[in-house]
Amino acid sequence: MNRSAVYFGHVFHHRLRPRVHRFRYRVMSLLLDLDDLGELNQRLHFFSHNRFNLYAFYERDHGTGAPSGLKQDIQRQLEQHGINLDAGKILLLCYPRILGFVFNPLSVYYCYASDATLKAILYEVSNTFGERHSYLLPVSNDTPIRQAVDKCFYVSPFMPQDCRYHFRMQPPERRIGVHIEQSHANEPMFRASFTGVRRPLTDRILLQACLRYPLMTLKVFAGIHWEALRLWFKGMRIQPKPAPPALTVTCTPTPDSTVTDTDPTRTHSYGEHTYETH
Repeated sequence: MNRSAVYFGHVFHHRLRPRVHRFRYRVMSLLLDLDDLGELNQRLHFFSHNRFNLYAFYERDHGTGAPSGLKQDIQRQLEQHGINLDAGKILLLCYPRILGFVFNPLSVYYCYASDATLKAILYEVSNTFGERHSYLLPVSNDTPIRQAVDKCFYVSPFMPQDCRYHFRMQPPERRIGVHIEQSHANEPMFRASFTGVRRPLTDRILLQACLRYPLMTLKVFAGIHWEALRLWFKGMRIQPKPAPPALTVTCTPTPDSTVTDTDPTRTHSYGEHTYETH
């Protein structure tokens, strides 16, 4: 089965402190089975693999740029941390290039074993300084998926470095959910989410996306700087930028058993969606 698809949805950001700030944008994302890229390149008129088109996916925009190809690159990163997928699938959630331009603040790789079990999620983070770092987190059997990792990569100039990410993930099916809470000193500081509804990856849907989200990737990049300017006017000041991590991947060795909640009645709100912890 072709697992590649399009998701139409919304990105929501909510800064809780020291200044309250929030915004919500309509976006579309591609979900790409890395084994399907050649077939998609041949079947679709408005999507291309490694060449210019209305929508395009360039492997060099992701991973480490290894000449062996993106899937082999991600498999190698997994194997270096003791995760072997055998012949399993790797699905990538990302923004495409639109008329040659793209910026992906976060790309998500869903890494499946040959029996279709989700074994790991790799979060590939890019900043506006042209740097990239990934967090590789094994998946437990919890539903929804909950993971956590210490922040070690500079992203927002208005965020301190000594933070921790908490992920709540809804795997890509008819709907998808990517929910991130960033905490500082054990207190929630920032929440971000992407929620979307699945559409087939066809030329008709790509044309619909072009009309609904014109020049979307350029708007994402411009929006980041616009929101940064708004934060500046609210009195936020720039945090010093440390050197990037020496390693390209940060990995937790086992599914994170520290993702717990001391209050069993607590709810987590991300945008317009609320999820019960238990």
